[in-house]
Amino acid sequence: MTATLHVEPFNSPLETGLRSLAILEAAFPYRYDLQRLVELDYLVVHSADVGGPESLHAALPLRAGELLVRRQLIENGLMMMMSKGLIERRVAPAGIEYVASETASPYLSSLTAPYTLRLRERAQWLVSNFHGFSTEEIRALIQRFFQRWSSEFETVKAIG
Repeated sequence: MTATLHVEPFNSPLETGLRSLAILEAAFPYRYDLQRLVELDYLVVHSADVGGPESLHAALPLRAGELLVRRQLIENGLMMMMSKGLIERRVAPAGIEYVASETASPYLSSLTAPYTLRLRERAQWLVSNFHGFSTEEIRALIQRFFQRWSSEFETVKAIG
């Protein structure tokens, strides 16, 4: 008898870990805490929303809810990548931060799937455009989109 393993690829620890790895590798040697990685993950997935390249995932009208569940998904992905030695956790004065390990770049370079190549391009774009933003600026940017999507939800709810 053979056991069947069900793997959910969308927002699995593997996918979210890969996205965090790409962001950290693009930002190297800089480190980000979990909250910044949650915010950057959202922006790398929905890059077109902030004037960047085509988004990695479809632009669903009610995607603001993603922010509410993303933190645990990102944390699980970070744990997976740390278990493989691709991401390191460091204690800093402000708390725990994550940084790409020295094996991150060779590992990512070995991946040639179209999604991974697009992810790396968007991570580079993201870091080059938003690295210098303060936590408050990133949150304000996301909050503006959250408010817009909330009003879209109200419109959809009123129509339905």
